[in-house]
Amino acid sequence: MHGQKRIMVTGGTGFLGSFLCERLLREGNDVLAVDNYYTGSRDNVLHLLDDPRFEILRHDITFPLYVEVDEIYNLACPASPVHYQIDPVQTVKTNVHGAINMLGLAKRTKAKIFQASTSEVYGDPVVHPQPEEYRGSVNPIGPRACYDEGKRCAETLFFDYHRQYGVEIRVARIFNTYGPRMQTNDGRVVSNFIVQALRNEPITIFGNGTQTRSFCYVDDLIEGFIRLMAAPAGVTGPINLGNPGEFQVRELAEMVIEMTGSKSSIVYKPLPIDDPTQRKPDISRAKQDLGWQPTVNLREGLDKTIAYFEWKLSGRARSVSGVRSPETAYTPQPAPAVGLPVQQAVSIGP
Repeated sequence: MHGQKRIMVTGGTGFLGSFLCERLLREGNDVLAVDNYYTGSRDNVLHLLDDPRFEILRHDITFPLYVEVDEIYNLACPASPVHYQIDPVQTVKTNVHGAINMLGLAKRTKAKIFQASTSEVYGDPVVHPQPEEYRGSVNPIGPRACYDEGKRCAETLFFDYHRQYGVEIRVARIFNTYGPRMQTNDGRVVSNFIVQALRNEPITIFGNGTQTRSFCYVDDLIEGFIRLMAAPAGVTGPINLGNPGEFQVRELAEMVIEMTGSKSSIVYKPLPIDDPTQRKPDISRAKQDLGWQPTVNLREGLDKTIAYFEWKLSGRARSVSGVRSPETAYTPQPAPAVGLPVQQAVSIGP
């Protein structure tokens, strides 16, 4: 197929990675999903396995990987505090060693490489909404620093490889994203609230509920990924990708209770250390450089996400447009496999 590429997605069996693999396959590319399954799940991509253009490799990117690719999307890293704080040293390694290894691969193969950075590089911001020029307010020694500072260091590495070696890079700063295939126990606010509401359990709000978040539906985010990767070489980023609609956490809880018909009450617990009190992206640069902005409103996205969790928890999902079980969400494209040769990885030690 004209324009077919060999594309590697690290974190390819995770929440975002699985949707990205699906989109790339639909566009006729060969896709290699690389994942160590720390937070990813093979279940997220089972429906892709019959596609001859799709491969999975179990691998930890803190060790080198030798494949031949045209593009790399580096999504590998646990994104929820529940997961990245379990082993903070490994989180830093995934961000830093992982970036070095993937950038080294991009340098060798002359591949274009995308870094999934995060709004957490802004910390608990004193500028609102957050533009890309804002340098952030991050506690470098707090319990969230393994992720926040790990991602900041990864951005540094990407731009240094770009300046020093001419590696073609794209850096996206991702704001809160939600949708089907989120884990039931990942501790993120949308999935937490939905699961608790469906189980009629008390909905847990940390803090007084007035802290704000902006919620981007997964389909909108993946569209932003594709547009950024396809942008001209001068558009390196960083570029904010998120939904600028801003909601108090308490508003979200009340909306979920109403939409699920839940009997859940709301309980309040102390706010975790360094948890940001406000979060809202300035997406002016994404609009200008990518022609991108979200199209799915929160209620519409929640309806699809709730339907997914109903299916996940009970196996009896409601019929909602665009929501199907992972096994029926994708139809393989008939095409010969080209394949991505994989060599044995060599350990660089801890």
